[in-house]
Amino acid sequence: MFERFGQDARAAVVAAQQEARDLGASRIEPEHLLLGVVEHADPALAAVLTARGITGDELRAAMAERANAGPLGADDAEALRSIGVDLDAVQASVVENFGPDAWAAAEPEARRGMLARLLGDNWGHIPFTAAAKKSLELALREAVHRKDRGITSAHLLLGVLRDAEPSAAELLGGEDTVSALRADVYGLLDRAA
Repeated sequence: MFERFGQDARAAVVAAQQEARDLGASRIEPEHLLLGVVEHADPALAAVLTARGITGDELRAAMAERANAGPLGADDAEALRSIGVDLDAVQASVVENFGPDAWAAAEPEARRGMLARLLGDNWGHIPFTAAAKKSLELALREAVHRKDRGITSAHLLLGVLRDAEPSAAELLGGEDTVSALRADVYGLLDRAA
């Protein structure tokens, strides 16, 4: 499938891996693909994204903030509170019983070989999640459906948007923005054809 990817789409996929690595992710998510597309969009697609107020810096900052927010957010706390669980009390109990760094130590360190230990965390292959693989497959389907010869960063963006995970949709401003952006990209591809 990657032989059909154009230069900008290939650069976006490579950038997605680097963005995932830079953000400390263990897997490449659709959000990383989105960030790769935004960073390596051709000029026409970049204009569409800029018109919608979507920039790489804003996406990266939102993703970094989300990564640093911890495993449970305000919505999770509210959901737990609705069934009678006080998240603050649970966290206080964990700290009391296991120490102040218990939350940070709760996630086991990834198993790594000798070479990875020597070279550090910023090395090696990062796998795609099932959702990211689906976004790549949907990009191919978008190109085939349109009878385009190759897959561009616009097709890759459509693949991410077509099955937008809630987290990716949230990064873009919600479902309404996702729908409007899809329409903009289809218009862009129609004008280019």
